[in-house]
Amino acid sequence: MRLLSVLVLHGPNLNLLGQREPGIYGRVTLDEINRSLEQEGQALQVKISTLQSNHEGALVDAIHAAQGHHQGILINAGAYTHTSVALRDAIAAVNLPTVEVHLSNIYRREEFRYHSFIAPVAVGQISGFGPESYRLGLHALVHHLQQLPAT
Repeated sequence: MRLLSVLVLHGPNLNLLGQREPGIYGRVTLDEINRSLEQEGQALQVKISTLQSNHEGALVDAIHAAQGHHQGILINAGAYTHTSVALRDAIAAVNLPTVEVHLSNIYRREEFRYHSFIAPVAVGQISGFGPESYRLGLHALVHHLQQLPAT
């Protein structure tokens, strides 16, 4: 089995997890999610790199820089999911398998959240399971990557 590396991107306001609207997003902090993903990555023998930014351009730059360093991307783009053609285009440009995740079920919320610019260029989308969405997304992405022919 080849050693895989996954870039985990967290979008705007996710740095406030644990205190931001806990009725929707829960009490788990972003640091706790990242530690959990790193532990899960060790169990899966996958290197996990994480980045959170409130700035769209920083996320685009990270997606560009992922090419040649990571085999896949796990992304919770937060509000940029529903607004950012730039993130969508960056993911399409680097052509790295990407799984989109959300803590809340975006389809049970405000109607403007129903549309994702990222979903059409992602392998899949997982939402509504709180922090477990990240773990499920990581497993789905790793499974997908392991099915690809070795390069």
